[in-house]
Amino acid sequence: MRTMTLHTAEAIADALPSPMPAGLRHADDTRPGITRKKTRGAFAYFDLDGTRITDEAQIARIHALAIPPAWCDVWICPDARGHIQATGRDARGRKQYRYHAQWRETRDADKFGRMAAFGRALPKIRASVARDLAREAMPREKVIAVVVHLLDTTLIRVGSVEYARENQSYGLTTLRKKHVKFRSNEVRFRFAGKSGIEHDVTVDNPRVKRIVRACAELPGHDLFQYIDEDGTRRTVESADINDYLRNACHADFTAKDYRTWAGSVFAMTALRHLVCESAADARRHVVATVKDVAALLRNTPAVCRRCYIHPEVIAAFEAGELRELSPPHARRHMKVDEAAFAALLAQCEKRERLANRRVSKNGGNARVAATTDVERARLAMLLKKSSALQNQVDKQANKRTNKQANVRKTA
Repeated sequence: MRTMTLHTAEAIADALPSPMPAGLRHADDTRPGITRKKTRGAFAYFDLDGTRITDEAQIARIHALAIPPAWCDVWICPDARGHIQATGRDARGRKQYRYHAQWRETRDADKFGRMAAFGRALPKIRASVARDLAREAMPREKVIAVVVHLLDTTLIRVGSVEYARENQSYGLTTLRKKHVKFRSNEVRFRFAGKSGIEHDVTVDNPRVKRIVRACAELPGHDLFQYIDEDGTRRTVESADINDYLRNACHADFTAKDYRTWAGSVFAMTALRHLVCESAADARRHVVATVKDVAALLRNTPAVCRRCYIHPEVIAAFEAGELRELSPPHARRHMKVDEAAFAALLAQCEKRERLANRRVSKNGGNARVAATTDVERARLAMLLKKSSALQNQVDKQANKRTNKQANVRKTA
C-alpha cells in the first residue's frame, strides 16, 4: 500500500480546490468510522458497529497509515478509497489528517498547474504593490502592500493566528513588535517560524524600513496594523493578503503561491546550466538543489521536493531541455530567472494545447475537461517519478553509510 501523507488544519486552509480523482471517494470524518482503543499495550480497532476488527488485510491497511500513538479521538475511514484516510488530535489538541496518496498527488498537480497563470499575474501584483507603497500617509492599502512585498522578497510564510497562539510560531501577519529591529536603512526580523525554525531576515530597503517603523509606532503588540476609515486600529490578517492579491490581478492566488514560484525559479536557475555526464550525476545535482531550495524556504528537502519545486523543472533538467531554452529577457516587474521559468511553463502550455487538438470533438466543455485531465495526469506522473528518484538516492546514501560503518567496525 502506498504511503499516506500528514497535514495539519493550517495546510487544509491553504489547499486548493481539486476534483475527486478517479477511484477515490469523498470521506467525511463526521460520519461513523473505525475507532481504535489501547488494550494490553497494543491498539485494537473496531468497526462501525463496535465489533473488533480481526481481518488481517484491514489491519494491515490501518497500520500502513502510521497513525501516531499519541493521537487521540482517532477516526479511520472504513473505505480504503476515501480521500481522507484518518484524522485525530495530537498532543496539543490540534486536528491532524492522513490523506490518501492519490489525493495528495492530485492536489500537488493542481497547485503546480497554477504557476503559469501566477507568473502572468505577478507583474500586475508587483505594479500594484509599487503604487501602494508610494501612497501618502499610512492607509490600509499601503500597510498590506508592504506585507505583500515582504512575502515576495523574503519568502516568510504569511502566518496563522492559531499557530502563533498555540505554538508561539510566527509569520508575517502574526509578527510582534519584539520581532523587529531597525538600523541604518535596514529592518531586521528575528522570530521562530513554523516548526520552531528560527528566522533571521534583514531587508535593506529605506522605504520598507520607514513603513515598518511607522507600523511599529502604533499601540499594541502586533507589528503590521493600520487605522481604518472610522479610526479603529486593525491588524493585517492572511485574508487581507489574499484579498489584495485578488484585487490586484483579478484572479484567486494565495500567499503560498509565492513560495512555490520562488522554489521552482531557484531550482531551475541552479540546474539550468549544469552539464551531467550520467544519470547518477544528474540525480546528485537534483538532490543538492533540493537541499538548497529547502534552505531558501526554511523547510525540509522532502517537503520542498514534493510541494515547492515544479516537477517540470526536474523533468526538463533530466531530459537536457533546460539548456535548450531560449535566453529570456527581463521584463518589467519580472527578473530574468523568473522569465526563464515562465518560458518553460509556456512550453508546458503549448504541449497542453497540442493535447487538446488530439481530443475528440465532443463539445467545448468535454474537450477542456479532457485536456485538464491529460495535463493533471502528466504532473501526477512527474511527481511520482520525482518521489521514486528521491527514495532511490536515499537508499544509496543509506547503503554508503552502512558500508562506512562496517569498515570502521572492521578497523
